[in-house]
Amino acid sequence: MAPTRPSSSSSTAPAGDGGSSRATPAARLRVQRVRPAYRQVADELRAQIVGGSLGAGERLPNEADLSHAFGVSRSTVREALRVLASQHLIETTRGVQGGSFVAAPDPSRVVEDVGGALGVLVMTPQLRLHDLLEARLMLEPSAARLAAQRADADTVEAIREAAGAPRDLRDPSGFVGHLDFHTTVLMSTGNLMITMMGQPVNDVLRTRLRRVGVEAAEWDRVDEWHRVIADHIAAGEGAAAEEAMRDHLIALRSLYERDGLWTDGPTDT
Repeated sequence: MAPTRPSSSSSTAPAGDGGSSRATPAARLRVQRVRPAYRQVADELRAQIVGGSLGAGERLPNEADLSHAFGVSRSTVREALRVLASQHLIETTRGVQGGSFVAAPDPSRVVEDVGGALGVLVMTPQLRLHDLLEARLMLEPSAARLAAQRADADTVEAIREAAGAPRDLRDPSGFVGHLDFHTTVLMSTGNLMITMMGQPVNDVLRTRLRRVGVEAAEWDRVDEWHRVIADHIAAGEGAAAEEAMRDHLIALRSLYERDGLWTDGPTDT
């Protein structure tokens, strides 16, 4: 399927694409000077993919055809395809049967990308630890309430398992298991967007805390909080689950904000 060609009354040549004076046909992409042409091509293709005009597994037209459709050079098209590939929206293969194909959405890859971006931002003045903790405090108590309201037998079992998971000998603090509990609560809402919003925050917290500096008694208290939250979710007590999660996260703030425990780079300790 060929990309939809936006209608345009413009008769100017694409800006930044060779400087040709050739008029752009009305059926082709209107390229504005304020943004690079390759980004406009990528935006148009992305809109068609997300909107379903180009379905998963469908082959995109080749570079020459896309170049003609959008009225830009092949190098511009090539750069646009690189952008889409970096966003996991297309996959490119080589060979006789190769080409660029629309990729099926993979939420886990999106979460991974967002987590990586947050990890970089945390090392800059623009995003602080306080911002992550505040966002978590707004999201997870509501998620606990929703999980309690929607909990079925499988959900309850998963949450209880996460709350009572034995500590890995490689991680005596149980910190990884603790964050897995929070991820399980997010997933138990049945709302993919809530999970995708909360998981990257937890991933950054997972890799930025020096866990060896925390006393065992503090991790024991975390375990107890998780059991309490799990009990409320299992009983379908939405308000109580929300309150317990909020109190738990407020209690955790002092742990993350303690001098010497937070690092600007990932840590395996």
